[in-house]
Amino acid sequence: MSSSEWRRDPLSGAWTIIAPGRGERPNAFISPRTRSGDASSEICPFCLGNETKTPPEVFAIREPGTSPDSPGWRVRVVPNKFPALTRGGPPESRVRGLFESRDGFGVHEVIIDSPGHDRELADLPADRVREALDVYVRRIRSLETEDQCRYIQLFKNKGEEAGASLSHPHSQVVAMPIIPKRIEEEIRRGERFRRETGACFFCRLLEDEMSDGARVVAANDRFVAYVPFAARFPYELRIHPRRHTARISGIGDDEIAGLADILKTVFGRLKAVLSDPPYNLVLHQAPYSKTALKSRSELNLFFHWYFEVIPVLTRVAGFEWGTGFHINPVSPEVAASSLR
Repeated sequence: MSSSEWRRDPLSGAWTIIAPGRGERPNAFISPRTRSGDASSEICPFCLGNETKTPPEVFAIREPGTSPDSPGWRVRVVPNKFPALTRGGPPESRVRGLFESRDGFGVHEVIIDSPGHDRELADLPADRVREALDVYVRRIRSLETEDQCRYIQLFKNKGEEAGASLSHPHSQVVAMPIIPKRIEEEIRRGERFRRETGACFFCRLLEDEMSDGARVVAANDRFVAYVPFAARFPYELRIHPRRHTARISGIGDDEIAGLADILKTVFGRLKAVLSDPPYNLVLHQAPYSKTALKSRSELNLFFHWYFEVIPVLTRVAGFEWGTGFHINPVSPEVAASSLR
């Protein structure tokens, strides 16, 4: 099997992407402890001058007069060279007894945040962070129109321990035909809370965190960053927009500026307090398709998009895998105080 495939676990009902092509990535199965070091900018496919080492770009913010797939870009988007999912016709479903699978349909793109090989979001000027975020939103808005796609996942892996196979700062966006199980759970939570109270669960949670204040790390007039009350990992953070909106594609220009400010603040503090840790940045938002669990208008009422930031400081081990419970050795209130 060379192409990707969705497979549902008969026991848990969860879906897995079987993607043999991902094993061809640089250092795919080599422990970070045994690697000889980072590839230099001379051979990094994401650096200026190496544009031919990636698939042809699908979008870029460029200096006037520069051509696609050449130097002169500030943010660049290319198809993932080793995609987990690929475009195609309507995905075929197959059921054999208890075994259900589907074609590995989807879209997998890489957003190269900046030309600088060592310039993470925390290191960029505010206007360049805004540009990167603007491209994130543009690509999500474009992928919303893809046939068969029900959910769009944006994420960023920083550092080998967080899953990055290349150290040049980049993010990824994946459009997929299946709604993640955790998002389904959040939809049910939000729907139940609205049915019982008439309010948005996420807005209420943000109000309670702001009222308590002990876990709030940073805030501006558009966004709030806080350590969750029951944080699973040390220094885990959530970043919520103050305005109720179900999807990041509904963000305005002024909100992009506020998000850039809060992300730069959060990443700068993580870098200062924790000596520049590896981390995962993950977007949670409502599904897009009309065939989702609820209609788009219903989801708009009780879902509220947000970002998670998870520094990779501990390992998930046997207890966590066996029970689903996490053991966090750092109090959320202490973590928030340190980051403030």
